[in-house]
Amino acid sequence: MAGLRDWIKKFKEKHPEIYSFAQDLIFSLAIVALIALILYAYAGTWPPEAAVIGTSMLPNLQAGDLVLLQSIERSPVKTYEESIATDYITYNGYGDVIVYYPHGDTSRSMIIHRAIRWVNESEPMWPGGPAAPHEGYITLGDNNRGVYDQAGSVSYNDPVRKEWVHGVVKFRVPYLGYLKTLAPNL
Repeated sequence: MAGLRDWIKKFKEKHPEIYSFAQDLIFSLAIVALIALILYAYAGTWPPEAAVIGTSMLPNLQAGDLVLLQSIERSPVKTYEESIATDYITYNGYGDVIVYYPHGDTSRSMIIHRAIRWVNESEPMWPGGPAAPHEGYITLGDNNRGVYDQAGSVSYNDPVRKEWVHGVVKFRVPYLGYLKTLAPNL
């Protein structure tokens, strides 16, 4: 350990600008790591955020918004149907907005839509609709003119299983989602 300290001391004396830059860089990385750790501790899922990309949640969520999430273990999903009875409103509508992978495929982009109802296997997915092939959430974008994801191309005839849900939207930060979309693999 003494050898490393001596090397650092010599390096600092010989290259003070580089040493100062490295010191600032390490400090900055430590702050970013601390923020990431705090976000993970709060969210219980990684990544703890998602970017809103399209217009399906207008006017309540805008393209370019960054949404912060909590896992369903930390924040159980309240559906539209459950929320009417308790007058629970989030993002100007009844029920939680959830982020999920369509068909559980993590290689696809996450969908950010409202949980409308929970169905068990063989129950109709909506009044007059087909029977659910398995249990899960029926979901709908606020701007999708009443066409459920399970009736359209997003998750056709496939209720959203609990294990496909990445998280429940808890906070919205306008415009910050644009940064996330610049580097889509972060």
